[in-house]
Amino acid sequence: MDRTWVPRRLLPIVLVLTGLLFFACHPERNYIEDSDATLTFTLDTVYFDTVFTTLSTVTKSFRVKNPHNQFVRIGEISLAGGSSSVFRINVDGSPGVEFSNLEIAPRDSMYVFVEATLDPNYSNEILRIQDSILFFTNGNLQDIDLVAWGQDVHMISDSIIDSDVTWSNDKPYLILNYAYVDTTASLTIEPGVRIHLHRDALLFVEGSLQVQGTLDEPVRFMGDRLEEFYDEIPGQWGLIYLSENSSGNRIDYAEIVNGTIGILISAPPESGRQPDLEISNTVINRMSSNGIYALNAAITATNVAIGDCGGSCTGLYFGGAYEFIHCTMANNWPSYFSNRQLPALLLTDYFGNYDEDGNLIIYTGGVFEKADFRNSVIYGNSRMELVIDSYEDQQLVYRFDHCLTRIDEDSLDYRSDPLFTSIINDESPMLDSLFSPDSLSPVIDAGLADHAILLPLDLYGNSRLEDLAPDLGAVEWVGSESEN
Repeated sequence: MDRTWVPRRLLPIVLVLTGLLFFACHPERNYIEDSDATLTFTLDTVYFDTVFTTLSTVTKSFRVKNPHNQFVRIGEISLAGGSSSVFRINVDGSPGVEFSNLEIAPRDSMYVFVEATLDPNYSNEILRIQDSILFFTNGNLQDIDLVAWGQDVHMISDSIIDSDVTWSNDKPYLILNYAYVDTTASLTIEPGVRIHLHRDALLFVEGSLQVQGTLDEPVRFMGDRLEEFYDEIPGQWGLIYLSENSSGNRIDYAEIVNGTIGILISAPPESGRQPDLEISNTVINRMSSNGIYALNAAITATNVAIGDCGGSCTGLYFGGAYEFIHCTMANNWPSYFSNRQLPALLLTDYFGNYDEDGNLIIYTGGVFEKADFRNSVIYGNSRMELVIDSYEDQQLVYRFDHCLTRIDEDSLDYRSDPLFTSIINDESPMLDSLFSPDSLSPVIDAGLADHAILLPLDLYGNSRLEDLAPDLGAVEWVGSESEN
């Protein structure tokens, strides 16, 4: 017997019950039409920090709320600048410049999303651009302001530099994908230039790089997200790569922040080459991998401070020739970014790489011509911040003279090693965010004057030679007048 069959005499009852259920689930909508019944918003102005013209901003949002116990009908939402506005809006999932007869349920809300693409202003000045979103409800006009500051930029995209070029400080430079300096070319960057690199972008140098910052006008390398939220986020761009063919590289007074690798300088073992770099008065900070990664290279570093890195502040692989004087490597990488495995300073005579089939190949037998560290700080928030590792347990060439280190003596017996002299171990250098020591820091007057004679001024232009002895690291402690 078919139990879904309904006797004909019961059919009117079924229809009545169905109708009652329908109206029970869809109550009549009552709209508030009082002129005092206005909307509320989660903000009154949408701000975009300084952004580069021609590039789309991030998307920001706010909520439009109905605070009443009845439905509200919004007669119109519109972008005041209309289709010619640099701003774009999306209301409750629909893009456009004008929307009509939108409803919000009692005590409910809807989202409005905003982004912008600013037109070039043909000026080095930062210009303010403004528009607004208008809401007409029950005869009332309410608005949300839209404000952005825009700046023109030199756009460098998939660029090949095959002759000598100078970047001057007229407006910032933005690298998309890469800027490549050919083997016969030199790129000179003048004081005060800001170089912004997009996600994964790199500056690839096979010729020569000349960064000519000054104390008052350093050259800055950073990401292209200018919102305050990104000020201290690492990994926003790729790296500065000095290849095996590059030579005569010089970086003075630079700030290299928030990338993946600050400087990668390398030459394959079979190349027989050794790229070189002189770097001074420079800060490298907040790198998701290494601050400096060097493979079979030659580096002279003075007054260089390298801060938080997801890998090493400085990794020296497969030998080379290195000299670090009055440098600071202070790696307090936050664990909420990732679990750091590498020490602040790593020296090895080997390295690993993968072939085309994904097989790991270990290259061994690298030779250090020298690896000198003088009047320097090598510290961090890990137990072991200095690792010296030979694949075949060979004695490497190095020297640590008048340094503050963090060494686990169970792993490295530096006390019986004559290549370590005048070492302060496992004492916090007590540095602030600018790498400056506290008045109670053990680095104060702990340096050797002979190492400081060629570097009479520190990273910030303070004298090292006016008190008892130079301090360790890139920054000299400067007390108040009452303490001097």
